[in-house]
Amino acid sequence: MTGAADAAGVRPLRPGDPRRMGRYELTGRLGEGGMGTVYLATTPEGRRVAVKIIKADLVDDSQFRQRFRTEVARAQDVPPFCTAEVLDADPDHDRPYLVVEYVAGPSLASVVDEHGPLTSSNLHGLAIGVATALTAIHGAGVIHRDLKPSNVLLAPGSPKVIDFGIARAVEGGVRHTRTDQMVGTVTYMAPERFEPGTGRILTPAADIFAWGAVIAYAGTGRTPFAADLPHLVAVRILTMPPDLGGLGGPLRDLVEQALAKDPADRPTARELLDRLLSTGPLRTGGAAAVLEKQPALREAVAATRAADDEQARERTVTAVPSPGSETTLIPAPDRVAGARDVPVVSGTPVVSGTPVAPDAPADRAVTVAPAAEGTASRRGFGRTAVVILACATAVAVSVLAGVVYGRAVDDRGGVGGPRAGVSAPAASVSAPSAAPGAPAGVAAVIADPLTAERDWRVVLDRVNKASCEFDDALVVKKEASGVYRCPGPRRLLTDFTATVTARLLTEDACAAVWLRFGKVDATASREAGYVLAVCADGYRLMTHGATGIGDLAELAVFRFDEPVGLREPIAVGIEADGPRLSFTRDGAPAGSWTDSRFEMGRVVFGVLNLSEGRSTVRVSFNDVEIRA
Repeated sequence: MTGAADAAGVRPLRPGDPRRMGRYELTGRLGEGGMGTVYLATTPEGRRVAVKIIKADLVDDSQFRQRFRTEVARAQDVPPFCTAEVLDADPDHDRPYLVVEYVAGPSLASVVDEHGPLTSSNLHGLAIGVATALTAIHGAGVIHRDLKPSNVLLAPGSPKVIDFGIARAVEGGVRHTRTDQMVGTVTYMAPERFEPGTGRILTPAADIFAWGAVIAYAGTGRTPFAADLPHLVAVRILTMPPDLGGLGGPLRDLVEQALAKDPADRPTARELLDRLLSTGPLRTGGAAAVLEKQPALREAVAATRAADDEQARERTVTAVPSPGSETTLIPAPDRVAGARDVPVVSGTPVVSGTPVAPDAPADRAVTVAPAAEGTASRRGFGRTAVVILACATAVAVSVLAGVVYGRAVDDRGGVGGPRAGVSAPAASVSAPSAAPGAPAGVAAVIADPLTAERDWRVVLDRVNKASCEFDDALVVKKEASGVYRCPGPRRLLTDFTATVTARLLTEDACAAVWLRFGKVDATASREAGYVLAVCADGYRLMTHGATGIGDLAELAVFRFDEPVGLREPIAVGIEADGPRLSFTRDGAPAGSWTDSRFEMGRVVFGVLNLSEGRSTVRVSFNDVEIRA
């Protein structure tokens, strides 16, 4: 599919083309590809937008519609750093469609085709821009899957990567697939995509390979594994070194590493970005000079790195106990660098210390205020926000020939009502029965056995030494003290009931369920909410992020009559009804709490590691059902 077209390149509508889609008037054709056709359209207010309408032969495929919903929801997590915004979407329309911002900017493919390879300075700026976009995309737990020159737009100010993540929606729905009809473009596919049994199991490393092939193409005018037929291209990708003649210097070295046959030998997107920023074309003064000429790209790079640093700190947080507390969560204070006593606040001892995240600044503290059973630790709700600059503020909006991301997620007019013009996703699957205690007739928002990747996603996090994988259950592993969350649905809920079966697979592990967890305000990157830790001796209810990034504060402990054994299933029940939070174990009441700090947010699964040192802990989840 073409990435973009300027006004002069818009083609007239054909006789069979629709003239309206929802509230949008279609005025011309912008491009066409494997998933559908992109039209230029106008809103009732006169704004130009791009509308992508899915192909007719996919609309009757219920599995495709479900994948389409899921991938749109995933793409919503991607921040607007050299990407563009989805304005509207209706996956339940007779012809599912997306509405995205419009930009008059050529694709990299058309520029190289018409004018030849990029100059050294422009090539380095392109490499930085695409690495910036991949850092943002991968940071949100999304894999592009189809990065290629036509999905890179050379918009004014900075390049933009489009169509990320959505190729997955087509996988499994393409019938009679031949070698040259694979989902994606063979020329830019990583070797592991051709291997039997692993071609469907992708990691972000596949996008890094595509980055290397795209940059090689932009710098030389040819692809590094060029051949006359697609299957010969695949053979060269699997067996031969890349042809990088014409590339030189540090950029050639990076491209060569990105094109490594083994995914483990490729750098991450963030590693690519950092190394690109430390090098550059010598004749023009290096990367700093390149960014000085592109202020929008410079702002996007700074915002992406800040957001990625924040995510790394926030995902690995160590809770620090008070000395002698019966509700001690993790190790003694002397195991945390910089731990110190602080004055008592409202009669509650508070201990703070430096978190163990590898790149955390020295002055950032993690605090936990333990509470005795049945007593609350009331602490002020900090509103300090990290404001992220988006390159979209300095760049013209883009024509997306593919799916990008949206802003808000509501459940069929649920929390706060749906965003204007957006059809919210339906339930993942139809649930045959209500969750225990759920009102009769209330539809399931999520019903997932958690035996394979669907609403929740696979993550292999080398930085935080943690993972979320599937082995007949969602298995969460962490190698150091603290908490870790698995990426899942972005649906925002207020009042709901939820049930999930949890198992503690190792000693010192607690299965963690976050609820009403979300951004503290519209401009902040920090998220906060409640977390219920399911431990061997009982439930522990805490706040997470209420007073600062990653801070944990214990509210209450609900002890079990009998400890839970390893691998013993625990049917965890949660009901959020206004300020009242109620919990059950195996259907029996386990405790309740009243707290009004958090009113809306996501349900998230993860792990709390109670071990001292760096022992590995594991927990698992099955059979989640959430009703709102």
